Amino acid sequence: MPDAARPLYLDHHATTPLDPRVLDAMDPFLRDEFGNAASRTHAYGWRAEAAVESARERIAAALGAEPREIVFTSGATESNNIAVLGAARARRAHGRDGVVALATEHRAVLDPLRALEREGFRAVVLPVGSDGLVDLDRLRDAVDERTALVSAMAANNEIGVLQPLDAIGAIAREAGAWLHSDAAQAAGRLAFDLAAQPIELLSLSGHKLYGPKGVGALFVRARRPRVRPEPIQYGGGHERGLRSGTLPVALCVGLARALELCLAEREAEQARLARLRDGLWERLAAELDGVRCNGLGAPRLAANLSVSIEGVDVDKLLLALPDLALSTGSACSSAQPEPSHVLSAIGLPPRLARASLRFGLGRATSEDDVAYAAARVVEAVRGLRGV
Repeated sequence: MPDAARPLYLDHHATTPLDPRVLDAMDPFLRDEFGNAASRTHAYGWRAEAAVESARERIAAALGAEPREIVFTSGATESNNIAVLGAARARRAHGRDGVVALATEHRAVLDPLRALEREGFRAVVLPVGSDGLVDLDRLRDAVDERTALVSAMAANNEIGVLQPLDAIGAIAREAGAWLHSDAAQAAGRLAFDLAAQPIELLSLSGHKLYGPKGVGALFVRARRPRVRPEPIQYGGGHERGLRSGTLPVALCVGLARALELCLAEREAEQARLARLRDGLWERLAAELDGVRCNGLGAPRLAANLSVSIEGVDVDKLLLALPDLALSTGSACSSAQPEPSHVLSAIGLPPRLARASLRFGLGRATSEDDVAYAAARVVEAVRGLRGV
């Protein structure tokens, strides 16, 4: 049975466990193959470079991209910063000084947006509906000939809502703007064909898809149109000058393997997780009054369930559930005292935004786990309500 020392893990949006098959792929480069991929004068460097380029090719193939369009980074936060800051600054010389993003974006997009405002850029943060989706007509009105970049998250990290990227990208391209998408939660769970989709920049992170922490990638379109953000750090010109620094060979190999495994198992796994998610929601809705599903009615990630529970102090609820590893929202914002900006953006009043739980299901989650979690949450909520 789960306990406080080894609680049932239901926080897969925050991070995922490293798949043993990924560790096996990384192992040679953690032990014997320690070469620097930028050392091109001996066999150690050649083998490291070959491993990195193989990983780049496999990631590109998984995303429908070209190898030269994949830039390795430390994770989605760095990828987002390169995309938002670098793209906006690069296009300012061409008369484009506007950036548009959605109110439900991750802080790794919204904070760089605020930094651009301090540099004199025009920043527009678009509201979303109660379902978490952007109004395309409103987006069309916000994008003009001065817009450098539109940023829209593929799958929201708190409520799982999937934005219509193809439609958003078409609107951006019509105005000559580039579309960036934070796909940290979507990569490996949704199918991408970046050769065909109107997306110029796309961010992903290894530890969100059963890969290692500390590595990610940024897709940067090479043609039709050619996209060239300004780098945000300097020192050696690695990664085609966009991200200087010695590459972590083992992590690059792990990212490629993790993405391949996710895509190979995607259809069956996403269908299984959707059944578990729906079963969990049905149990909670049937046994508790005053509970709502955030994002219900919109397309969502199969593994995501965000619920708000009337009349409950969520901190007390979590204390009553030491055998469940749950969160109230984004791990990156957990230290913030204010309500989740995502839940506020979909219209939840502070009392409900502060009374929300996020369930993130994963590969190891079973039907028994879902039944156990539902029963424990119901028991704890009733106890706090004095029922």
